[in-house]
Amino acid sequence: MDVNPILIEVFKNRFASICEEMGMTLMRTGFSPNIKERRDFSCALFDAQGEMIAQAAHIPVHLGSMPLSVQAAIAARPMERGDMVILNDPFKGGTHLPDITLVAPVFADDAAPEPSFYVANRAHHADVGGISAGSMPLSTSIFQEGIIIPPLTFVKGGEIVEPLLTFFLNNLRTPQEREGDFAAQVMANVTGVKRAQELIAKYGLDVVQQYSDVLMDYAETVTRAAIARIPDGEYEFEDFLDNDGITDELVPIRCVLTVDGETAELDFSASGEQVQGSVNAVRAITLSAVLYVFRALITENISTNAGCLRPLTVVTRPGTIVDAQFPAAVAGGNVETSQRIVDVILGALAQAMPEAVPAASQGTMNNITIGGFDPHKNRPFAYYETLGGGMGASVHAHGESAVHSHMTNTLNTPVEAMEYAYPFLVREYSVRRGSGGSGTHAGGCGMVREIELTANAEVTVLSERRRIGPYGLQGGEAGIKGANIIVRTCGGKEEREEKPGKFNARLNAGDRIRMETPGGGGWGE
Repeated sequence: MDVNPILIEVFKNRFASICEEMGMTLMRTGFSPNIKERRDFSCALFDAQGEMIAQAAHIPVHLGSMPLSVQAAIAARPMERGDMVILNDPFKGGTHLPDITLVAPVFADDAAPEPSFYVANRAHHADVGGISAGSMPLSTSIFQEGIIIPPLTFVKGGEIVEPLLTFFLNNLRTPQEREGDFAAQVMANVTGVKRAQELIAKYGLDVVQQYSDVLMDYAETVTRAAIARIPDGEYEFEDFLDNDGITDELVPIRCVLTVDGETAELDFSASGEQVQGSVNAVRAITLSAVLYVFRALITENISTNAGCLRPLTVVTRPGTIVDAQFPAAVAGGNVETSQRIVDVILGALAQAMPEAVPAASQGTMNNITIGGFDPHKNRPFAYYETLGGGMGASVHAHGESAVHSHMTNTLNTPVEAMEYAYPFLVREYSVRRGSGGSGTHAGGCGMVREIELTANAEVTVLSERRRIGPYGLQGGEAGIKGANIIVRTCGGKEEREEKPGKFNARLNAGDRIRMETPGGGGWGE
């Protein structure tokens, strides 16, 4: 068939709109603040082989890894009309256990013998069991982090498999909220299937499949052109995680970037060994970080799909911090290590393209989970949030302040939503002035969030950049490091205790947890 350039643009937007509408359905029908307020979810469309055709503008760390989960679901569970497969296993394309993926087949019509496409969404559930509330523990094994879901048929012929749902809910701290979020994920996929079938009915299956292939080929062509603009050569960069939460040792991540014409190889095999703590990243996360960085180099308005990765070779060594092997603890690898992998890739690219790459952003998601029993509502609660910080400055401008950056694309939970849903009082929510690194352009400032508990609770924090600030570039200074502080009142006096980047603590009603997030690095002297 001939390719119509107008239809290329039409299908690019039609495919993306399917994913965006799936996301709106998930957001509007979700139960938890983490989904309906923070929008900690992602939606995408895949071809019959599980290759990503299009995605919504959601969470980079979800989207780059989701194809591996979709492919694992296809291989494990042949899907019929009305079926959906659920999984969260990080060693089958997942990221960490709270991120639960739901995959649904798209049949072209009633007579089609097999699926022509798949839709999928991935949502972060505020609790999936494990040794601490919120399922983001200071763990040493994946078995401590929550319920592990291999590919299982969750919806059969349009009906949720009730015994399986009951099994899940009996292993979670907040079953009513989880049940509502599961239902929202199902409806998001129902929306995606319906819209994809409408597209096929309008244009015909052959045309839709043709333009999905064309868009992937076009993305590959544009990515190759972007790589060709990088000077050929070998560029190295190394940065460190503060620790793994169990020991106090720095954890190195190293990238050797080799650019050769229209292709590039990223070799992470010299990175540190996988560790005891939960900051291990599975290979899917490393692939997500690579896809994100190279997609960010492209100025053309293309679909983000499987074609973007074709000119890239990613080398990892099994058993390292960037390619962890079962049964490693991985809860923090998705959120913290993914950010450092981005910092390392950008650091290598900055040597090749000094004026194209910004200084390091905050380099952490500042994960906080708080869980316990809410006496005011007579039920358990589990709160999870990631906090924004400073973005790195660039040759063009100062860094933005108090925003999420790189591998996360969520929102900060509004104070009103937090105080309504949880036994909290937000005592401070502000920009952390002066925390950005100085330079010709200054790094963005971090933020401050101070929460007072009105019920006894367990608090877990997984954060980074508490020992080494985000780097500046071209003479710019590093951003100010973050800080985690617990404030207790004893005998009428306040006692402030600075905590490390990763900790677990029991707090009483009236105690406060204060998080001061890092600023971004400065650019230029």
